[in-house]
Amino acid sequence: MRLVFMGTPDFAVCALDALHGAGHDIAAVFTKADTPKNRGMKMLPSPVKVRALELGLAVHQPLSLKGDEAFDILSRLAPEVIVVAAYGLLLPKRILELPRFGCLNIHASLLPAWRGASPINAAILHGDLDAGVTIMQMARGLDTGDMLLKAATPVGEAETAGELHDRLAVIGGALIVDALDAVKAGSLTTEKQPESFTYAPLIRPEDCAVDFSSDALTVSRRIRGYDPFPGAFSELGGGKIKLFGARMLENESESGPGRIVSCDKNGAVIACGRGTILLSGLQAAGGKRMGCDAFFRGRPALLEVVFGGEDGSPKGD
Repeated sequence: MRLVFMGTPDFAVCALDALHGAGHDIAAVFTKADTPKNRGMKMLPSPVKVRALELGLAVHQPLSLKGDEAFDILSRLAPEVIVVAAYGLLLPKRILELPRFGCLNIHASLLPAWRGASPINAAILHGDLDAGVTIMQMARGLDTGDMLLKAATPVGEAETAGELHDRLAVIGGALIVDALDAVKAGSLTTEKQPESFTYAPLIRPEDCAVDFSSDALTVSRRIRGYDPFPGAFSELGGGKIKLFGARMLENESESGPGRIVSCDKNGAVIACGRGTILLSGLQAAGGKRMGCDAFFRGRPALLEVVFGGEDGSPKGD
């Protein structure tokens, strides 16, 4: 099937690879413009652009899809369908209506749960037992279109957003190939979304602050929900510290919230308002992510310091 692919981050690369591997005619790839990153502010291409060029595909990077330029390019390409995966730009009505089979979106949730920008994080933060991918027919509005195919997967008790992201990316790639096979065969059915839904908004920096006075389950979900990006954080010894790989433990502690109960090669046990967590990794500002044992081996004085202040509560960014 002749298609145009639109995507930007790593999540979309799996879908691009799956479509290419299935033999679809990918007329072009649309991805967001290169962005300045790191200390040198070097302009870096998106993961989708890198992969598309490796595959020898034409790449377009319009700043917006609202003008005539992008529409004219797409009209000349004449795709039968446009496949979208975490692209990052809104598709106007005339582009949504341009292909014969419309525009299909790979959304990383079981709609109508977690419409919006951060569905994978939301699944971890809210303790969902299952996550998944929905292939939907795009319509005007945010993730409001008809549902076409779904695939569910259980969420592990200690799974991070990054681990779930990688599994869902693979699932999404396989599912979009199945959807296009059904489109070609004329066997794809649609299901309208119910009016009731949940929403996963853009993540703000302050959302990632960890309050150790909360119970261990809430703390562990927050740390896992933002692991590895953008990274949950607290303060320790006057500096901002990112926290990774939390797991709730059965044992209680008489230590106050935010106190380090113990630390060894398995990680650091941290007291919460109720219960404890086992933390596997830490990252100081400007440093690299390290195991807790290695981190505190070089900073032994911090073992006596409380995360987030004397009460374990976050002080903010």
